[in-house]
Amino acid sequence: MPEIHKTAIVSNKAEIENDVVIGPYCIIGDNVKINKGTKLISHVSIEGITEIGENCTIFPFTIIGFPPQDIKYKGEPTGVKIGNNNIIREFVTIHRASVSGDGFTTIGNNNFIMAYVHIAHDCKIGNSVIMANLATLAGHVIVEDFVFIGGLVAVHQFTRIGAHAMIGGFSGVGQDIPPFTMASGPRAKLYGLNSVGLKRRGFSDETINILKKAYKILFRDKLYLKEALTKLKKDLPQIPEINHLIEFIEANKRGICRRQ
Repeated sequence: MPEIHKTAIVSNKAEIENDVVIGPYCIIGDNVKINKGTKLISHVSIEGITEIGENCTIFPFTIIGFPPQDIKYKGEPTGVKIGNNNIIREFVTIHRASVSGDGFTTIGNNNFIMAYVHIAHDCKIGNSVIMANLATLAGHVIVEDFVFIGGLVAVHQFTRIGAHAMIGGFSGVGQDIPPFTMASGPRAKLYGLNSVGLKRRGFSDETINILKKAYKILFRDKLYLKEALTKLKKDLPQIPEINHLIEFIEANKRGICRRQ
């Protein structure tokens, strides 16, 4: 059976699975589902159509599933979906979706979301993402797998951050950050390939060297973006990482962040 503290307020319509721990002064709304092994330390508020996966730990004063900060939103039935094995620290806010997306703000598995992070409506967070203190995502931001976002980073709405990218602290991100790269600055610029991060995640030297060549073609050879993409397709081995890099850039709508 779940363990629910006597001071917690849990709707009898909520679905709480076995081995869930709901600590003091938590408030759980009608349409919430919390899967097995998840622990709410204390003072956590969850409402809306919200599902929390298995074995998550949610720290005090976190708010999940509350209405989006979007003036178009008029109470429509939207929600939040959070996967398994996530750590969500103090004072995090994760808002339900607005009416201009697919209806859900989503967070994958194995993410570490530090204190005071804000994840706005309709964001899509992948797996194994680390967001440091006070990182802030506006609406409809996409963050792919294995991204690191430093503290005090602000990300503009509809921006994408590619897999294995790293964003330095105190940065403002207004354009898409390509996969495998590092970016930083008040108007973020690229500072090279995230080579150390790629090595730590087991990428081979051969793959990293191919990605370095791709970075040079894209951002140092002074080619138009269309010319650079053509050169990538022609001159480099079409390994999965290069294919993903090309697809990511071709799908951009806000522009691609460039180097300093």
